[in-house]
Amino acid sequence: MTTTLPTQVPALDVERSHLPNICGWEAELRSVTQHNDPVFLPLTNHRLEDISSGFACALHMHQPTVPAGVNGALISHLQYMFEHSDEGDNHNAGAFAWCYGRMGEFIPQLVHEGCNPRIMLDYSGNLLWGLVQMNREDILGNLRRITCDPQYAPHVEWLGSMWSHAVVPSTPIPDLKLHIQAWQHYFAAVFGYDALRRVRGFSPPEMHLPNHPDTLFEYIKALKDCGYKWLLVQEHSVETLEGQGLPQDQKYMPNRLVARNSHGETISITALIKTQGSDTKLVAQMQPYFEAKGRGRQQLGDMSVPSLVSQIADGENGGVMMNEYPRDLVRVYHEIREQGGGRQGTVPMNGTEYLELIEANGADPAMYPPCQAVQQHKLWQRVDSATVSPEAIAQTIEALKQEDGSFHMDGASWTNDLSWVSGYENVLEPMNQLSAAFHKKYDVVLQRDSATTRQPDYLESLLYVLLLETSCFRYWGQGAWTDYAQALYQRGLAAIGES
Repeated sequence: MTTTLPTQVPALDVERSHLPNICGWEAELRSVTQHNDPVFLPLTNHRLEDISSGFACALHMHQPTVPAGVNGALISHLQYMFEHSDEGDNHNAGAFAWCYGRMGEFIPQLVHEGCNPRIMLDYSGNLLWGLVQMNREDILGNLRRITCDPQYAPHVEWLGSMWSHAVVPSTPIPDLKLHIQAWQHYFAAVFGYDALRRVRGFSPPEMHLPNHPDTLFEYIKALKDCGYKWLLVQEHSVETLEGQGLPQDQKYMPNRLVARNSHGETISITALIKTQGSDTKLVAQMQPYFEAKGRGRQQLGDMSVPSLVSQIADGENGGVMMNEYPRDLVRVYHEIREQGGGRQGTVPMNGTEYLELIEANGADPAMYPPCQAVQQHKLWQRVDSATVSPEAIAQTIEALKQEDGSFHMDGASWTNDLSWVSGYENVLEPMNQLSAAFHKKYDVVLQRDSATTRQPDYLESLLYVLLLETSCFRYWGQGAWTDYAQALYQRGLAAIGES
């Protein structure tokens, strides 16, 4: 029997109007996201046989939620920037706000000028909630236009993420799926179920990939349970099964990211490889297009597929994104248009569009070259299928740490010179404590009554668990940001009833 779904998850309930809708409709979301139907293949105007290479650009947008409003109210940091424009770089608040909505201007402009643009969008749940809190319908309206209008939907792909911008390796494993589902809830509340149905790829905050076997396994399992088909990963966060960096050609085709846990179970998901570093200039100056122009088709099994250059950058940070991107985006798309729209060479493509095109022509995820999280080769050299166990994994990890000072199970992200673990015990310990308290109170209850997720006390408790796990409270150093974390921790304990 087919379930008739409302257009979108209700954005707010009267009883909890000050909180975001991040839970309660889990069954409905499963009905929307658990499918294998192509979503961009029926919409695309690309023909695979005409393409030698493609470039896929994504914009990452985020503003944390901070307890810094009137009487400590939860507000978007963007709102705080507007209200404290004399602090630091807060004078850029207006420019940031424009960046959050401007693709809703650029995409229609380019389409109406005869161009064939593509863009992938990665917005944290915090940011979307903040825009709703601030009543920024100008921004949200722009985003709805390119997301929901059939004229522009083929050009725009949304990527899922962790609702509160949590870095995966240092997030308690039981909370991974909660973040993923919370983002789906809120996205559906803002843009509707039909838009959510087209969200097939996932963009991890800080491009952080866990390399602990159990964390990576549970991460991929949660992604697949929530209906995701592929994951964007940083090239130096993965390695071949032999422990080497990815060969040059392998970076430009789909990979099969394989994870094996401490019980010997194996799982995999398709991965698109983000090449190069994290410099926003790469996207702002449309470098992926120029890189793709120098590449051609590659062999994937018995078939030939276009190379794909994938890249992501913050969509608002730095003068280069504020000023150069609007200029170079239009210039490059005009160049492509004048060269025949790229139909006989290099074209813009979004991630799911690329995968659906090659799979419709015979590719299968099982044939994608395998890779694994970086440093896992050292581990699996010593632990084989006959000896694998949680105890063996733990002992081997400790032995490797003693022998090799560079070995760690903290994961890898867009940069290797920044840790979200070292020096942040005053945030990590409360994070783990609040998470444990939350699951102690609700896990058994949920087994008896799944409708508990619609209760106001569950929602408020979950919100503080997710907010405390926001990476920003460990990115900006000790001081105001770690103080925000302590405030969220105390409020979370109170919501759970532990204070």
